[in-house]
Amino acid sequence: MTRSALTRAELTVTQKESAHPAVVETAHAAQRVLRAGPDRERLDGLRRMLDRARAGIAAAPPSVLPWPVDLAAPHPHLERSVTRALESVPKRDGDFESPHGSAVVAWRERDISTLRETIALLAAAWPEAHAELRETLVQIALLDGPAIDGFTDFVVHGAVFIRRDRLETGRDALPGPVRLAEALVHEGAHTRCNAASVAGEPFLRPARGSEPLVTTPLRIDPRPLNGLFQQVVVLARSLLLYRRMLDTDATAAASAAVRARHDHVARAAAQGVRALSEHRGALTDRGASVLEDAAGLPRVRA
Repeated sequence: MTRSALTRAELTVTQKESAHPAVVETAHAAQRVLRAGPDRERLDGLRRMLDRARAGIAAAPPSVLPWPVDLAAPHPHLERSVTRALESVPKRDGDFESPHGSAVVAWRERDISTLRETIALLAAAWPEAHAELRETLVQIALLDGPAIDGFTDFVVHGAVFIRRDRLETGRDALPGPVRLAEALVHEGAHTRCNAASVAGEPFLRPARGSEPLVTTPLRIDPRPLNGLFQQVVVLARSLLLYRRMLDTDATAAASAAVRARHDHVARAAAQGVRALSEHRGALTDRGASVLEDAAGLPRVRA
């Protein structure tokens, strides 16, 4: 899809280049230019944008991980994505009015060490998720600041954003590698949902009129129904992660914290399933099948 949009704008990229988030952003920009009626000046602007994306790809150091993923440094396409994400953060009593409420920051050696532990944990506890993330993640960006815990953005598909303090031991005693594993599964699930929703049958039927906003387990602000659907998928996959960790000895030292987190996620998943079931008529057969799969998971362990 990325290559098709760029070809219509007289730009050619390789298959490998087309998967990079900065190139995906250029394809989105190309679609806007084509809709507006392309002229030479706009097309030249797209070419310069693609040249900057290629320069960023060339400057990225080789991966130091078992995954071929770029540990992204601050870069314009990522910074623009954070700006968009900040615009959607609910404002409460003036909170996060500053555009500097979250920002992409560089990786430190101890961050990379934690990620290595996380990758090993995923490989031991859930090899299928480990393999999927290896394929779907192109860039991992770290955020500093209180405004955003983590997110994905379809405009820079393949990049995931995670707040750096998720790599540290939490107040609930969960170790950093476990918290990061959940964050990667969480954001990876959004990435997979975004790709699946455009590559095959959609999960939701076309909305008639304005799309309703619904309450969801993970956000204080009402979200579109697609947001609730993706939250159910995210919670189901997070629950599977903790269930698999409890079935291995990889997290034995923190088993009490892992068990408590499992039960918390299970309750949130059950809440999400109940909420989405109230809108079952808005789901396609494919979406209903995903809901049925998720509905069988939220069982709090004794």
